[in-house]
Amino acid sequence: MSTGSKRKAIVVGAGIGGLCTALSLQLEGWQVLVYDKATSLREAGAGIVLAANAMKALDLLGVGETVRHVGAPVVQADIRTWEGTVITSLPAAKQAALYGMQSYVIHRADLQSILVQAVSERATIQTHKQWVDGKQSDQGAIAVFGDGTQEEADVIIGADGIHSAVREHLFGQHPVRYSGYLALRGVCSTEEALHGNNGGGFEALGPGKRFGLSSLGNGRLFWFAAINAPEGNIPPIEMRKAELLRQFHGWYSPIVSAIEATEGSTILGHPIFDRPPLRRWSSGRMTLLGDAAHPMLPNLGQGGAQAIEDAIVLARCLRHSDIPSALLAYEKERKARTNRIVRMSRSMGRIVQLENPLLIYGRNKILASLSDAGYIRRFDSIIGYEVQ
Repeated sequence: MSTGSKRKAIVVGAGIGGLCTALSLQLEGWQVLVYDKATSLREAGAGIVLAANAMKALDLLGVGETVRHVGAPVVQADIRTWEGTVITSLPAAKQAALYGMQSYVIHRADLQSILVQAVSERATIQTHKQWVDGKQSDQGAIAVFGDGTQEEADVIIGADGIHSAVREHLFGQHPVRYSGYLALRGVCSTEEALHGNNGGGFEALGPGKRFGLSSLGNGRLFWFAAINAPEGNIPPIEMRKAELLRQFHGWYSPIVSAIEATEGSTILGHPIFDRPPLRRWSSGRMTLLGDAAHPMLPNLGQGGAQAIEDAIVLARCLRHSDIPSALLAYEKERKARTNRIVRMSRSMGRIVQLENPLLIYGRNKILASLSDAGYIRRFDSIIGYEVQ
């Protein structure tokens, strides 16, 4: 990646997308200021899958090797019934050979720590800074924060998540779309939970709910449960473990073992939302990135990957001296791809959260009949993509 002139960018949000944006711009020679409303940089997630397209993008940012060292490669990925019978095994090894890159699973906190360290070598990340307003002129942009401070820059990038304040400022309020299911997630340490899975993982599908389990490396396991439920029906934290044990009673034994091995107070719970695609991401010298621009359901494991890709494309487009034109070029290049993945993720959610027994039977038959080549072909445009 080439080095450009020393211009200044403000990045709002220090999640995966914001940090990758800061790192990508730094590699292009920009001065970058990163602000986050949180009081400290502690990623409140569990595990994240980084498919081959994400790993190749992280290599461009210079952190891929560290991620591989800390995370765990996806060496096996089974789709099972709720009782544990294998429906199909996804061709992880064949995909890795085809793309020259394995997929990895890593704890979100570990990934954020890697990115923070890389960004902090050339920039300060300021926390407890709530972005409240942005002002623009032909000469630059000004970010205004809740504590009354202001900062000038050439461009402002909103990477502040699905409830983005920058997005609302640019395009007004738009309601989120509830998926129809909630997610509960956790991390545990137990060998029994992955017994028979060769250090890989699986996803078990039942009526209106599913459970996924993957190795995080270093003796840790990441799991998630997705359960059809009315919006707002998240169990309180002190009841989550008991509710999970009730919901998954009698399921494939590693699922129950993983729940039992997880400290109840650490189980995360939240509704799953996305948003309809925006017509535009940019206005003048301000733009959006990652979940602020195109929040998607997690069913394809591409939310983080698309934010990382955004970051690289944005920095490349900003080599152009006319910033408003550069931002329009960035969103033009990225919108079709991300909008398609938003739609595919929502469609996949409907398939894996089915409740009707006949539809479930038909789905499982189709999954079992899908060849390795057919599966790879279906997702090649996503996972086989290489951002430049």
